[in-house]
Amino acid sequence: MLHYETHGKGNPIVLLHGWALNGRVWDEVVPALSQYGQVITVDLPGHGKSDLPANGRFDLDTLGDEIRPLLTGNAIVVGWSLGGLTALNLAHRYPALIKKLVIVAGSPQFVQSSDWTHAIPQETFDGFAKTLVDDYRATIQRFLAIQALGSEHARHAIMALRERVFINGEPQLTALRAGLNLLSNSNVRKQLANIHCPTLIILGGKDTLVPANAGAETVALLPDAQLEIIKGAGHAPFISHVNEFLHVTTAFINEPE
Repeated sequence: MLHYETHGKGNPIVLLHGWALNGRVWDEVVPALSQYGQVITVDLPGHGKSDLPANGRFDLDTLGDEIRPLLTGNAIVVGWSLGGLTALNLAHRYPALIKKLVIVAGSPQFVQSSDWTHAIPQETFDGFAKTLVDDYRATIQRFLAIQALGSEHARHAIMALRERVFINGEPQLTALRAGLNLLSNSNVRKQLANIHCPTLIILGGKDTLVPANAGAETVALLPDAQLEIIKGAGHAPFISHVNEFLHVTTAFINEPE
């Protein structure tokens, strides 16, 4: 069963977290966003309080099928990192259900290739996958530290992420392995041409996982997209730079279509 929590009333604003985390990672921004609709914070399958999918798979389509029932009315989907990759696939598969899309520190392709250089080396993900089996808690903590690396407020961001990583329960090892595999091997760049809803890409200027230089290339692949770079932020700008994040996000939500 998919666990989620609701805050406020109105059209849904669905928040999708990143690898190893859970819906509580959005705590700082939920009160403000709930003034614009019913905020739904989701624990992705196998994370937090959510079970693994009944079909036993953990791929983008299965994640989308689990989340789809929440997309009632004119939904706005906000996805961070792995949640952003999931959100892009959702918008591609269910265009009639999504009014707007916000991708936070996300990318259609997280790993470098000859034609996509603004990403991280394959070896980085291979290293996480290798250590995950031996000590998954230490691997998660190291990954959280990298997410905050470079941020002006790195210490605060790391503390907040570490405080919430297990607050809804520990993620399942199966989901952790599969999530790393998705981040390592997914490439949804060709799908972006079919995403016609207004899309906001928010990147951190000091993000070491999704370099800000990837933003312009991503926006160029989307029919209706805009880019905002929060200069001093790392991979979690909604934690390290709450006010800046809320400013650009709520302005986008309020923009007429």
